[in-house]
Amino acid sequence: MNEFPSLTPMGSLGNQVNRDSQNSPEEVPVAASKPRHSLGILHVSYHVSHQAGPWWDFTSCRQRWDRQILKDVSLYVESGQILCILGSSGSGKTTLLDAMSGRLRRTGTFLGEVFVNGQPLRREQFQDCFSYVRQSDTLLSNLTVRETLRYAALLAVRHGSPEFFQRKVDAVMVELSLSHVADRLIGSCNLGGISNGERRRVSIAAQLLQDPKLAHRDRIVIVTIHQPRSELFQLFDKIAILSYGELVFCGTPAEMLDFFSGCSYPCPEHSNPFDFYMDLTSVDTQSKEREIETYKRVQMIESAYKESAIYRKTLENIERTKHMKTLPMVPFKTKDSPGALSKLDVLLRRVTRNLMRNKLAVMMRLVQNLIMGLFLIFYLLRVPSDVLKGAVQDRVGLLYQFVGATPYTGMLNAVNLFPVLRAVSDQESQDGLYQKWQMLLAYVLHVLPFSVLATMIFSSVCYWTLGLYPEVARFGYFSAALLAPHLIGEFLTLVLLGMVQNPNVVNSIVALLCIAGILVGSGLVRNREEMSIPFKIFSYFTFQKYCSEILIVNEFYGQNFSCGSSNVSVTTNPMCVFTQGITFIERICPGATSRFTTNFLTLYAFIPVLVILGIVVFKIRDHLISR
Repeated sequence: MNEFPSLTPMGSLGNQVNRDSQNSPEEVPVAASKPRHSLGILHVSYHVSHQAGPWWDFTSCRQRWDRQILKDVSLYVESGQILCILGSSGSGKTTLLDAMSGRLRRTGTFLGEVFVNGQPLRREQFQDCFSYVRQSDTLLSNLTVRETLRYAALLAVRHGSPEFFQRKVDAVMVELSLSHVADRLIGSCNLGGISNGERRRVSIAAQLLQDPKLAHRDRIVIVTIHQPRSELFQLFDKIAILSYGELVFCGTPAEMLDFFSGCSYPCPEHSNPFDFYMDLTSVDTQSKEREIETYKRVQMIESAYKESAIYRKTLENIERTKHMKTLPMVPFKTKDSPGALSKLDVLLRRVTRNLMRNKLAVMMRLVQNLIMGLFLIFYLLRVPSDVLKGAVQDRVGLLYQFVGATPYTGMLNAVNLFPVLRAVSDQESQDGLYQKWQMLLAYVLHVLPFSVLATMIFSSVCYWTLGLYPEVARFGYFSAALLAPHLIGEFLTLVLLGMVQNPNVVNSIVALLCIAGILVGSGLVRNREEMSIPFKIFSYFTFQKYCSEILIVNEFYGQNFSCGSSNVSVTTNPMCVFTQGITFIERICPGATSRFTTNFLTLYAFIPVLVILGIVVFKIRDHLISR
């Protein structure tokens, strides 16, 4: 396994079955008393069926499009061996790895069996037996290599002192040649950081840390490589070639050379065997004639392989392990993961550290509400106290902007920051480290202090500068009333991000919901008493209704405005009827003064409801992805 680090920069995907033995394949003689672990794939096929066209095209959407992704694939590999899977794009390499590791979705039809040590695995057992490194690295860019691996270890292992975890992380960094970049940030394509090869090795290291039996090196390693160098040809114990979902060949490098020579396709001298055999087993679709010609050649090679002694030996090995009585137990990972609260604590610390290093995101989270408030300050400067000069109108406009803007700024935070965490949780939950709702809850807990601080900064500047009701208690009510819609906007976005993959679509949905809520629920655009019954009913389900009533009572209760000169009366100007704030309150939202506390309780009830709804949505998402 010493060569394993040099493979990982080029490998686009890998599975590992962790071993109990510490011996390399060269150190274990064939006649060793201790049997080797084995992985067998027997007659695996997989096909999917999709609608032929988009849902709005009624003619084509009723038609089905079937595709055979894997067709009768059989493999056999033993512990200590490295299997390389080759094939052009769309040949089924990733699907084969998904089949091996039990990650195929149930949207397709799967046939065949996967055996570990001759025993078929139940679906829920796969993640306890396989470690999986995806084609794309999903890592948090603002953590260092050491921090990334330490958090992975803390999520996987329950017991251990800080020194234990440090030794564990140091050992895997040495194994994968990462020690020299241990304290560098992971980074991204925009932020720099470590190289792509190093990032790939970090992904592999995180998988290795999930098994406490790290010192036992006798693993099965399966990788896919897109453009391997010729120097690697003799490095692999076995090489498999896929073409259009069919297994064209699987055997040792020496067997590969002999097999293709026997098919009258010897590899030319000084040629890269990988490139030569990849071209030989690919279908050329540049023209119909060329496609037919190359497809017939691939079919001929595939048929020759199925009739070869190499293929028969593969099937015999699988059948032999199924009936052996001395096979070792299935090498499941040690069940020693932390409890739910411990995992939540680790996730919260990891999320907070990652986001705190994103200085631009932290700054925008704290001041985006303030920036919106500064526009209002420069526009109004200070609200007047004369009705005829806009005392009521300006206050209504301010409250409308406050209620409408704060949930939108909360939505912007979630859309910008949560999708990367969602991607990480999708991968790590499939590895069995935690459930997706725990990542959601960690993000929610991380949000709370930032939102409180951002709202206080915004309220402190806007409330006193604009000249709203000059009382400290009213300022506190004002701040608390605006904190809730800011959190509700962000948490509503999190719920939708659990259902909709595209953040831009979520952005549009939240914006439309907020617009509808403030139009119907606030009562500032149209009096609710004059609305039709369906809109009245809908208003009770909008948080804007309760927030608006709180802010209106908080600002207008006890206010006494002037109305021009002393000789102006209600008959002269109807606006003078609102010189007392209570009159305006009873006109816009009758009875709101008596509902002040109830409105606060109802408004803040939206927050736990959305958090619980988010947990339910992410649990469903967990179930659907596992399918």
